[in-house]
Amino acid sequence: MNLADPLKFETTINGKETKLFTLKNNHGLVAQITNYGGRVVTLFTPDKNGEFSDVVLGYDSVENYINPASEVYFGALIGRYGNRIAKGTFEIDNFSFNGTINNGPNHLHGGLTSFSHVVWEANLLNEHTLKLSYLSPDGEEGYPGNLKVDVIYTLTNDNALQIEYFAVTDAPTHVNLTNHSYFNLKGAGNGKINEHKIQIDADAYIPTDETSIPTGEIAAVEKTPFDFRIAKTIGLQLNDDNAQLKMARGYDHTMVFNNANANSIAAKATEETSGRTLELYTNEPGAQFYTGNWVEGCGTGKEGKTYGNQSGFCLETQHFPNSPNQANFPSTILNPGDEYYSFCAYKFGVNK
Repeated sequence: MNLADPLKFETTINGKETKLFTLKNNHGLVAQITNYGGRVVTLFTPDKNGEFSDVVLGYDSVENYINPASEVYFGALIGRYGNRIAKGTFEIDNFSFNGTINNGPNHLHGGLTSFSHVVWEANLLNEHTLKLSYLSPDGEEGYPGNLKVDVIYTLTNDNALQIEYFAVTDAPTHVNLTNHSYFNLKGAGNGKINEHKIQIDADAYIPTDETSIPTGEIAAVEKTPFDFRIAKTIGLQLNDDNAQLKMARGYDHTMVFNNANANSIAAKATEETSGRTLELYTNEPGAQFYTGNWVEGCGTGKEGKTYGNQSGFCLETQHFPNSPNQANFPSTILNPGDEYYSFCAYKFGVNK
């Protein structure tokens, strides 16, 4: 294994120290996470021959995460709001709020000083578990309320990277947390993911306009390129003559799960050469299935490798984009006295 160097992740930002934390399980899996943006830096899993490779895209040093050639959110913890809010505006109790505009005309992934760009308080609970904590102050990036967030990463002995999100607030606010890891089961930097097969337990997906804001429709996947109910290669219909795919330069859409149940498989990816598999479990109603359509130009990745478009795929478990402005979508409001809880697990295996 070529683990990231902890020394390259040690610096000070606004008086807070950044570090790299290593998690291990009893079967040799290793994950490394930095408290800068809660980013998953490396994740080593075995192939069908027992050889370990790093299966997430990322950088060798914290400086590259702080000042990337192009921000694509490698491995990042996303908040307060994962995905987009149209024009950054929303209302709560008849009061209007304005989030930072940082993606065309819209607000993306919590804005500029978002959860992916701050230093979290870190507590390594044991060799399997890391707890990160952050207090997002009232008004940060336009959001109301002081939001206290805890995120717990656990590398379990059934070979899953489990992520649990907790949050409480002192004023009504919107919360939609997720993780933005890019996976390549052949190994990070080892080509495109177009030949990976993926199966997604979703009868519907969410179409978007040309700025990636939902149209408001929850559309059936049947007879569209978004039908992954039976496993198929990611690249099979990636270049179809489909308006949704053309606007996004590939898949970048929320898949609406049939069962928001942490005990059932929401999606499963497989890669034939390595034999690696990835199963997704979540209690969220959907996940953004993204095929890394804008990765090219992000700079040099780990071990000097250059990543191109479609060199990794994301399954960002979450509520739906622009929910604050879509009455027909599940609500993302968190009220004082309630606790936000979201669960996600990426479980790895092999097909012999």
